[in-house]
This record gives sequence, structure tokens and C-alpha cells, in this order.
Amino acid sequence: MKQFHNFINGEFIATSKTFENRAPVDNHVIGLVHEAGKAEVDAAVKAARAAVTGEWGKLSVVKRVELLYAVADEINNRFDEFLEAELADTGKPHSLASHIDIPRGAANFKVFADIIKNAPTESFQMTTPDGGTAISYGVRSPLGVVAVVCPWNLPLLLMTWKVGPALACGNAVIVKPSEETPATATLLGEVMNKVGIPKGVYNVVHGFGPNSAGEFLTSHPGVDGITFTGETRTGEAIMAAAAKGVRPVSFELGGKNAGIVFADADFDKAVAGITRSAFENCGQVCLGTERVYVQRPIFEKFVAALKTKAESLKIGASHEAGVGMGPLISAEHKEKVLSYYEKARAEGATVVTGGGSPTMTGDLAHGHWVQPTIWTGLPETASVIREEIFGPCCHIAPFDTEEEAIALANDTPYGLATTIWTSDLGTANRMAAAVHVGLCWINSWFLRDLRTPFGGSKSSGIGREGGVHSLEFYTDLRNVMIKL
Repeated sequence: MKQFHNFINGEFIATSKTFENRAPVDNHVIGLVHEAGKAEVDAAVKAARAAVTGEWGKLSVVKRVELLYAVADEINNRFDEFLEAELADTGKPHSLASHIDIPRGAANFKVFADIIKNAPTESFQMTTPDGGTAISYGVRSPLGVVAVVCPWNLPLLLMTWKVGPALACGNAVIVKPSEETPATATLLGEVMNKVGIPKGVYNVVHGFGPNSAGEFLTSHPGVDGITFTGETRTGEAIMAAAAKGVRPVSFELGGKNAGIVFADADFDKAVAGITRSAFENCGQVCLGTERVYVQRPIFEKFVAALKTKAESLKIGASHEAGVGMGPLISAEHKEKVLSYYEKARAEGATVVTGGGSPTMTGDLAHGHWVQPTIWTGLPETASVIREEIFGPCCHIAPFDTEEEAIALANDTPYGLATTIWTSDLGTANRMAAAVHVGLCWINSWFLRDLRTPFGGSKSSGIGREGGVHSLEFYTDLRNVMIKL
């Protein structure tokens, strides 16, 4: 039986309270996770503070960069170990995790090491009232102790997306991974020790949200800032906790993202793109598409083509050849997604394909499987159009004009992402400016340059990550004025 311990001050810490970590593919017990209490969280915060004020805080940028490169290299040296841990926790296809989750998770350390090495600050010279001269310049200082609260859909990638820049800037972190996916955050502790990251710089506390590690961490007065990716309602609770002490937050939250397909789009590429954005990772992607709007001349053809694509996706375990879709993360999440499948029927949807659970055999029958599902015919007030489902499903509706598409896309409290398909450059530019989201893809989806800003608008988040934009949260920019 595997044991997933907390990692505090460079040591793996067991507790008397444990919970099961189960595999989504067949519900077997992977191992036991040691839940952190107030004492463990407090120890992690103290260790992080000591690191920031001690050895880690005194390191030069050059030395920090060297260590972060070593972290990335060691993840890649243990690529297969990280991959198997991620596959066991999430059940996603091997092809997906091996091409995105693990390599991108490692790359985040090198990308942000390079950014901090080359990040400039302002400097000005001015004439003072007495006719003299003064020079002012900016200095970036670490925020301090940063709480990193992570989701379960891309566990390593989204965790290192925050830990990478936080450490590059000289902070120490306490990571609270999702209770559903504890493995790779724990494994990263071994990497930190192996390459010589000082004790207390990287800490992991396991547990849940309310009255557990999540609440204890985000409410701890020794935490200087909190970064979180996950549901909007959880973000609201964390933001309330952060208000005490006026601590900064960086959130990437929920979405109800629209995909917009114009009649002049490259049809086959648009179908392939929406297939990915609606069904990849079993729809458990915050940037995924759950609302699709297709210009009327190609609407029926597009619905038929997407149906064919959805039905061609092979559902199965991670290592099965040709698998295009794995299970949902948990029995609880499966119940939620299936409840929306029922709501769609009750509200009068036409079920184009799917709408239930596939028949799986053997041990896989105990896994958390649902079918990729497409609906049409619902009004914009329907639950499955208004509320985030986070499953492999989408509703497709026709539109006639560009103005109508903009109005439909913006009719949501969320503002995370959109994908727009058109061969007209003018249409693409007008749409990109008019749709209220943090991320807009034209004729693509999930295409990322890690130097560019990443984050949501409205209820989809606060702050931006990526490139120099991450520095805005993970450092305090201070001004120094010198009278010559």
C-alpha cells in the first residue's frame, strides 16, 4: 500500500489521520494519503518563513536559476515515474499526459527561471526642486510565503505553473494538492531534495478544504499570498479568508466557454478543434468548450460531423492503444455530470449522441465513465448552457450574424476563454476584441506561449500568470529614490 506523506522542511511527515486515494479507471485503492492538521500546516509555514529569511533568501538569482534548471532536469530523468503517478491519479490517456502534463510540468521551471534572469525594472532620472538630480529605480522583492492550492485535472502542470515562478522569484511555497491527485506533488519533494533545494522552500500538505489543510493554510496569518486554480465558489471562500490581513490573491477559476464557428471557417479543422476543446481530458479542462455556436449555413453539417467525431473517441484505460478519452476523476464528479445529462433531457434537449455511461467490462466497470455528449435545441436559459459542468459535453446552437455571436458568447457571468474559427482576418480581430474573456484562440485551441498572460475575466478569475505577468503577483515591486 503506497503512503502519500506530507513534505515539510525537507522531510516526509506521516500523520495519524489518513484517507484513501482511489484510481478513477477502476476505483481500486492506490494508497493512503496522510491528512495534515493545523500543526502540520503551521510547521510548513514556519519552515517556509525560515527558508525565505535564511539560506534561500540569500541565494543569488544565478544560483536559483541553476537549481530550478536542475529540478526540471530531474523531473525529466524520472519522467516515467511521474507519468505513471499522474496516470494512476487521473486516469487520462497515456498520449495526453506524456505529451502535455509531464513535459510542460517540467518546462515550467526552466521557463520562469529564464524570465527572472532577464526581467528588467524601471529607472528614471529627474531634476529636483532645488536644481539637483535624483535617480529612482525599481527593485523586485519576493512576496514571501506563498500558498499554492491546486486542482486535480492537470495536477503537475498547473501546480508547477505556480511553483515555478514563485520559486524563481525567491519565494517559498506550501502546496495543497487536490485530495484526488496527491501523487506528483509528493514525488516532487524527492526531486527537491535530490537537487539540493534548501529545506523549507517547497512544502506539501495534504487534505481537504473546509476544516482541513485547505482552510488551515489559506487562513494562516503567516501566509503572504495565495494562488489558486479551481471552482469559482472555492475561490470566493479563499478570497474571504485572504481579506484578513489584506493578503493578495491570484485566481484562475471556472468557465462556461463558448466556441464560435463561422461558415467561412476551414470546416474539418474547426470540427477537429471543437472535438478537442469539448472532449479532451474527458471535458475536465477549465478552458474547455461547453457552448458551441455555429453559423446557420453549416449548422446541420457541423452537428453531424461533431457527432461522428465524438462517437469515434475510444473510451478506456490509460495504456490502451488508441484511447482518446479516460474516466472522470471521481464517483462524486460522475454523479454531478450525469445529473446535468438528466437536466438536459428534462429541459427538452435533443440528445445528438451520448447522454449516459458507457458499458465497461471487468475491473473497468467500477470506474467513473461517462459518454461524450452533444445536445441541441435548448434555450439559452437552460441549466446546461448557464452552469459549468466540467464534463465531456457541449450544446450546439445556430447563429446568423457576428453581432448575435458576440451577444451569445458574452451572455455568461464567466469570462475565461473562447475559440473562434473563421478564415476572415477582419472577423477574427473584431471578435477577439468583443468577446469578454482572458484567452481568445483564433483557429486553434489550447495553443500556449508561456510568455503571454494567462487568466480569466469576470467570475473566471483575478490576476494574470505567464511570463513577466507572473512577477506582478510573486514579487513586491518597490521604489528606491536617491538624491544625488
